[in-house]
Amino acid sequence: MTRATEFSLQEVADVVGGRVSGDPLHRITGLATLQTAGPGQLSFFASGRYLNQLKASQAGAVLVAEAHLDAVGGHAIVVEDPYLAFARVSELFDWRAPVSPGVHATAVIAEDAVIDAAAQVGAHAVIGAGSKIAAGACIGPQVVIGARCSIGVDTRLEAGVVLYDDVRVGERCILHSGAVLGADGFGFAPEAGRWRKICQLGGVSIGNDVEIGAGTTVDRGALDDTRIDDGVKLDNQIQVAHNVEIGRDTAIAGCTAIAGSTKIGERCTIAGLSGITGHLTIAPGTHVTAMSLVSKSITEAGAYSSGTGLQPHRNWKRNVVRFRQLDELARRVTKLEQLIEQNSTEGHTE
Repeated sequence: MTRATEFSLQEVADVVGGRVSGDPLHRITGLATLQTAGPGQLSFFASGRYLNQLKASQAGAVLVAEAHLDAVGGHAIVVEDPYLAFARVSELFDWRAPVSPGVHATAVIAEDAVIDAAAQVGAHAVIGAGSKIAAGACIGPQVVIGARCSIGVDTRLEAGVVLYDDVRVGERCILHSGAVLGADGFGFAPEAGRWRKICQLGGVSIGNDVEIGAGTTVDRGALDDTRIDDGVKLDNQIQVAHNVEIGRDTAIAGCTAIAGSTKIGERCTIAGLSGITGHLTIAPGTHVTAMSLVSKSITEAGAYSSGTGLQPHRNWKRNVVRFRQLDELARRVTKLEQLIEQNSTEGHTE
């Protein structure tokens, strides 16, 4: 089975529920930006900042809202949300090959593992005892799946993904290369100046339509499972510690670290390089901006920040000194306020 390499404008419009303005038979062979697109390529216009690019574009067609149709020089597909339409069209040109059912001769499969006949298992993959691979799943080369794992319908594990024992992944998920699910959580008890390991006895439970980026790690729970709900999107190189719970449709950007037992609500967005300390609760609908440290629970939805903005190095050095002086400055201000209040009171009594 191979993917189609080109589509008519009408076929694309049918996919996105749009209306063709121009020739519905015009052929589209790929996607490109407004600046680089040629006659056979489709682009999109989603922001007024790029109006000049839209007017000058050589794109064969543009996904555009009705309000900006007059600025398009050629063919167009009129849609309500051009960016969302672009996302849907991108699926037509996905570089991934369709699933080719079968198990590669070099794969190592436990005797009691169950692999649906409509699943694909790549070269040198390893699948442990009692694990189940559902129809349409694609297990890439050199993937390691431990014992008692389950992989849902149409889920893809790209090359080199590692699942420890007792990891459950739902349907239509994508796990990118280097992702590791089910490694031990960071649990140790102090004993006479040393550390005694706390064995991590839980697992990892991943919902449906979840995407986990390259190099991201999701630790197994200490007793209960670490849980990632339906629709969650995790970027590359994220650390999710033991017993974390992430609510449905939350998106978290790269290099964020989430400490143990924190519960993040539904539809949150966590920007890159954020740090979230352990045993916190973050309200549904919360947005945390880049490089923020979340050290207290967030009980009301809203936007929260703690990182300082970029500034010239000389100014930054001076401000660092002033940050260290804030406590002393606060005491001095309080003392001055008390003196002013005292003088004011004495003035009224004379």
